[in-house]
Amino acid sequence: MEYRRLGNSGLQLSELSFGSWITFGNQIEDATSGRLLDMAYDAGVNFFDNAEVYAHGASEEVMGRLLAQRDWPRDTWCVSSKVFFGAGGKLPTQRGLHRKHVTEACHDALKRLRVDYLDLFFCHRPDKQTPMEETVWTMHQLIQQGKILYWGTSEWSAAEIMDAHRIAERHHLIGPVMEQPQYNMFVRRKVEVEYADVYRTVGLGTTIWSPLASGILTGKYNNGAPADVRLKREELQWMADRLLTEANLEKIAALGELAGDLGTSLAKLALAWCLKNPRVSTVLLGATKPSQLEENLQATEVVPLLTDEVMERIEGILDNAPAHPEY
Repeated sequence: MEYRRLGNSGLQLSELSFGSWITFGNQIEDATSGRLLDMAYDAGVNFFDNAEVYAHGASEEVMGRLLAQRDWPRDTWCVSSKVFFGAGGKLPTQRGLHRKHVTEACHDALKRLRVDYLDLFFCHRPDKQTPMEETVWTMHQLIQQGKILYWGTSEWSAAEIMDAHRIAERHHLIGPVMEQPQYNMFVRRKVEVEYADVYRTVGLGTTIWSPLASGILTGKYNNGAPADVRLKREELQWMADRLLTEANLEKIAALGELAGDLGTSLAKLALAWCLKNPRVSTVLLGATKPSQLEENLQATEVVPLLTDEVMERIEGILDNAPAHPEY
């Protein structure tokens, strides 16, 4: 396992990490969750991702309970939470990025995860109802209190991230270090184009999610979607409608042939393609079965196979490189 710096910070995260979105406390039993955590840690993974909204807090409770059962030294792993959507409450004080909810969400995550501090704390979405100054000040104060070490964003625009940095610079506060965007062969623009100036000016770490496009890039949807797959879930219908197109399935078939030529699987090829991007700090893996995680952890071995020629072949199949603005 290789390790990469998280943006301009000194923190190094494993290039592959493990997340619990819609799995822990939801899709799989605790025993399976524990097996997956052990497999990831034994492979060198040092970052475990979570959020208040995942299974309405149950995901963090499961992860916290499992981590507490292990004798892993705290200085060998990092854990995150995210704040915005809340853990199920519908009142305006129970969601958003205002000082009350951000502070309470941090305290609740610490309790659920059974830790003294969060290594990473993400603003899960931008909050148009809360002044940016309030959110930046609150995150800075949580760092000063020792409750979080780094804060960042998820699915924010480049303009919003830069606004947070301008406020932080003006008031000598600590700005966001990382962003968690969706990034895969079919979703590319934010990571490859929109954030270009952010990388250049203030630096930005990226902890990318959905590198396999919720499983589409494993090839298992090529002959119709199995009944128990992720995109059959009601809350992910929006993603299924966007990704399960005839054009994408044709591209996946071609990518599968290319993977075969390289002697690897489509899933490992897709993950290695994400790792090939130097702007990616870590690729978040998700799994419901040990066999899935075992295969995906081998993706690092495929990166050396992605020569310039292979990358050109992939680009020819995808035919979706986002256009860069002309200056």
